[in-house]
Formats: sequence, C-alpha cells, structure tokens
Amino acid sequence: MLNKIIIMGRLTRDPELRRTASSTAVAGFTLAVDRDFKSQNGEKSTDFIDVVAWRNTAEFVAKYFTKGRMAVVEGRLQIRDWKDKDGNNRRSAEVVAENVYFGDSKRDGAPAGDYAAPMGGYAAPVSTTSSFSEIEDEDGDLPF
Repeated sequence: MLNKIIIMGRLTRDPELRRTASSTAVAGFTLAVDRDFKSQNGEKSTDFIDVVAWRNTAEFVAKYFTKGRMAVVEGRLQIRDWKDKDGNNRRSAEVVAENVYFGDSKRDGAPAGDYAAPMGGYAAPVSTTSSFSEIEDEDGDLPF
C-alpha cells in the first residue's frame, strides 16, 4: 500500500507548537494550496489543508515558518474519526508531515544565513557570491 502526499502552498497562520504529556513536540498549521485549473467563471480555487508535524520537524516548522511563507510538505494522509460536543460522529483529514521544505526564497529583509535548517528541511544557500574560481590550464592535458 502507498500513502504519500506532496503539497505546496502558503501558511494561513503561524504554526502552533505544543507538547504532549510526554514532552513530544507537535505543530499544527494550514496550507492554502491553489488548484492548477480555473473554474468556469475563470477564478482559481484554493484548498485549505490541515497539516500536523511531530518531533524535530515540528520544532523546525515552528522556528522557521510564519504566516504567508511558502512550504512544501511531504507526508501521508490521515483520516481521524471523532465526536463533537453534541456527540455527533465527525471525520477529519490531515496531512502528517514527514518532511517540510522551504518553497520560497528567504524572507525580505532577513539576514544572510537565516535558513540554517538543522533537521527536517532544506537549508537555502547562505552566500550569494560564488566561491568557485577558474583553474589555470598549464599544458592542456586533462588529469584523467
């Protein structure tokens, strides 16, 4: 069986970091994901997808992502059954994030190196200058 989801969208609010009774980090957030097609009246539709991240990924998301940031989430779809306050059976779908990556460039005005991603994500380049230099070709022979 395969249950793999990859979504890309903008956070609708800052991630909410909480801890379980056993101190496990969990972060919840919602991504606004635009559909690839337009409706008959020419308007784009957007899906609002709930995401939950656990442990190091939760801490990473809470530290580096804020409302409006573009994120790429890789994970699995989870369906949960629950009862509301009136005792009615309800069902919720959410993505359980395994990896979260930056989907946009660094924030406006953020200092270089702001994306030091310790775990669970992509670390964007810190420097905009190239560290490559040209090698002089003395005799024209390739070394291999």
